Amino acid sequence: MLDTLISEREYLSTAYHPDVDFVDGHIEERNVGEREHGELQWRVSYLLKRQRFAAYIETRLKVSATRYRIPDICAYAERQTDSVLKNPPLLCIEVLSPEDRIHRTARVAEDYLAMGVATVWLLDPLERKAYVVDAIHGLHEVKENIAAADGRITFTLEEIFSSEDVFC
Repeated sequence: MLDTLISEREYLSTAYHPDVDFVDGHIEERNVGEREHGELQWRVSYLLKRQRFAAYIETRLKVSATRYRIPDICAYAERQTDSVLKNPPLLCIEVLSPEDRIHRTARVAEDYLAMGVATVWLLDPLERKAYVVDAIHGLHEVKENIAAADGRITFTLEEIFSSEDVFC
């Protein structure tokens, strides 16, 4: 985390490459994934869109009055019209990179839950493991299926981590 305080206005008007989170006046760098990270982002986004959900990749999400996060993927029942997303998604998904630390990932998931997101998925493309974070069960690994709290979004881990090309 950088020590310099910046305003929300400055954050929103600045293009960061890669983009960064904004937490209480500070910017927080995010880990940029490798090929496996990007492929999993696209695959899950495609699977969500195939089930008629609006999926957004790395789009700013205002999680509180003083915080913006950039989920790897977030899903809505309907297309959003704001440039910066403000409504709680049905689901936020973080694809883990080798450099990710559980402490930071847990803080990010807590921000999503506090915003009103019912379910957060943490997907590890290298270990082919999946975790769910929700207000009732906390953080837990899932073994066969992964679902949003309301059950509208459900996939098998085989669908998520398959090496089959979904773009053919």
